[in-house]
Amino acid sequence: MHARDGYVDLQVNGYAEVDFNADKLVMEDVAAVCRRLRADGVAGILATVITADVEAMCRRLANICRVCDADPEIADVIWGIHIEGPFLNEAPGYIGAHPADSARPADVDTMKRLLDAAGGLTRIVTLAPERDDGQRVTKFLADQTIRVSAGHCNPSLDELRAGIDAGLSLFTHLGNGCPATLPRHDNIIQRALSLSDRLYIGFIADGVHVPFVALKNYLQCCGCERAFVVTDAICGAGLGPGEYSIGDQRVLIDENLATWSADRSHLVGSAGTMPHSAENLSNSLGLDKRQIQLLMVENPQTIAGEL
Repeated sequence: MHARDGYVDLQVNGYAEVDFNADKLVMEDVAAVCRRLRADGVAGILATVITADVEAMCRRLANICRVCDADPEIADVIWGIHIEGPFLNEAPGYIGAHPADSARPADVDTMKRLLDAAGGLTRIVTLAPERDDGQRVTKFLADQTIRVSAGHCNPSLDELRAGIDAGLSLFTHLGNGCPATLPRHDNIIQRALSLSDRLYIGFIADGVHVPFVALKNYLQCCGCERAFVVTDAICGAGLGPGEYSIGDQRVLIDENLATWSADRSHLVGSAGTMPHSAENLSNSLGLDKRQIQLLMVENPQTIAGEL
């Protein structure tokens, strides 16, 4: 079991100049990032690998596994891996920043390859329930006590319920990974919130991905007992405006710390940090210390299997 004296972030693509989706990871750089995370009050993270071709994803997962195995200081902070993709809905808007040409229907054999590359460190897999025929991959993962999260998806209510019945237990950054324009009433946000008694719902609390007025409503709907906060940080997190990368993509962080694709058509991850998220929850949403503790420490620990 790991140290628990701080925030737990279940979705970190990179931080402080290190990109977990790079094709090479330098151990000393990753160790420095882990020290920076601890200095920022973070007890543990799940390093997150996003959609790419399967060979690239396997290579990147193996890199994370290698540095964790080699350095106890790194393993003390990187508690495991979150695989986000490639079994996502490739439709515009829903796919978000993931490369649509690498999205694919879920299949157990590909999932096994990804898990093998991650060397037993996988804690969460994000997939689109409507891309998992018969919920076979969801059942396969749940049988191994790996958390399955819906995300970058547009399942019907029946498809979402079927996923939950098969072992789906989380929803990845609700309010994002969906088009900017949705049907007024029957949309993925409403469907997920309607089932929040059976799902832990994740949110990005940087004020960029979800406006605070909406985030406040969402949290009131599902309750802090059934929610958690992630940063979805990229390698520019904690560094300020500039040009950065995630995998093969260029990302521009503007003066408002919004993380734009090179053509500024959509957001790509976040420049947020956990201390900044906690400040937002307190100052902009009026949450108390107990509510923030649930969202940023206790619930993520439970999800990561550390309680």
